[in-house]
Amino acid sequence: MKFVDEAEIKVAAGKGGNGCLSFRREKYIERGGPDGGDGGDGGSVFMQADVALNTLVDFRFQPQYRAQAGQPGQGRNCTGAGGDDLLIKVPVGTSVIDVNTEELIADLNNPDEAVMVARGGFHGMGNTRFKSSTNRAPRKTTNGTLGETRTLQLQLRLVADVGLLGYPNAGKSTLIRAVSAAKPKVADYPFTTLVPNLGVVSLGMERSFVMADIPGLIEGASEGVGLGFRFLKHLSRTRLLLHLIDVLPADNSDPIESARQIVRELEKFSPTLAKKERVIVLNKIDLLSDEELSELESALVSELAWTDPIFKISAISKQGCDELCQHLMQSIESHRENLTKDEEYRDSQNQLEREMAFEIRRTIESAKSNRRNDEDNWDEDWDD
Repeated sequence: MKFVDEAEIKVAAGKGGNGCLSFRREKYIERGGPDGGDGGDGGSVFMQADVALNTLVDFRFQPQYRAQAGQPGQGRNCTGAGGDDLLIKVPVGTSVIDVNTEELIADLNNPDEAVMVARGGFHGMGNTRFKSSTNRAPRKTTNGTLGETRTLQLQLRLVADVGLLGYPNAGKSTLIRAVSAAKPKVADYPFTTLVPNLGVVSLGMERSFVMADIPGLIEGASEGVGLGFRFLKHLSRTRLLLHLIDVLPADNSDPIESARQIVRELEKFSPTLAKKERVIVLNKIDLLSDEELSELESALVSELAWTDPIFKISAISKQGCDELCQHLMQSIESHRENLTKDEEYRDSQNQLEREMAFEIRRTIESAKSNRRNDEDNWDEDWDD
């Protein structure tokens, strides 16, 4: 199945049923009076997170959704049937944004979490509602109101605890294979990873976390170069970022400059995302001597003004991986405990999520607009 993480759809709630104008007409009963019933309420549109889904590809083929309208009222004070609600299922981790108002309607981060995205119309009232001591034969009714109509943008951002960050061939896929049961493709050429991969890292009973591997980043990724902004957004829901640095790149590039470039791309894409906790890991340490590795680590600390510990691993031989995973697990457990017990911390995290969602959307829309303008200019130059 093709991995699709963005879609734009239109949803329309059902119209409320009209009220009925009716009078009781039975043999031997004079002046039976009004008996027009109310209409039924229109159906609403809901979205629900479903763990069985992992892509938004279905919304590319069916972009319009409409809930059922309410039925009109009938005589004998019969109320019209209400319209059935429409339930749309989306993957866990989907953000729902109103395109016209740029309102973040919901972040569906938990399984079976549901939210109303369009409210159904209110029912019309039959003429029975308007009878009184001075108006015994009312001919007044009301029509049902229209249901809400919205254009929504769906953004799928994978829910994971740790996000792998680094240049192509830094060893991200090798690492996730070494510490989990995930089996992403590994090869000796760039961009072997074309879609995000998730792996569960287990460290014993009830101690595990999810690691996300996204395609490698290159210069200009925040502007759409390579596979850039399509997958950068998947890092926003992670607890922390694992910045993997190849100590001996195949193209002889400077590892420190590569690390700086990754940070710059993060800041361009989302300043809030760039502030997320980051762990630096030197990979492929078996390719350098202890002295060379120590020099690289010292230079990295100096150039990046880094104060936290730097982990050194060889993903292919699993050297240092256990120590790294234990450190990640402790950080994640502390985060989970704070989310449960500290309301202020939980609110701050939710606010960061909302800020990142809007920053990411603005960056992506701006990059797409710039790309369309470049294509139009290229076409004009070609015609000239």
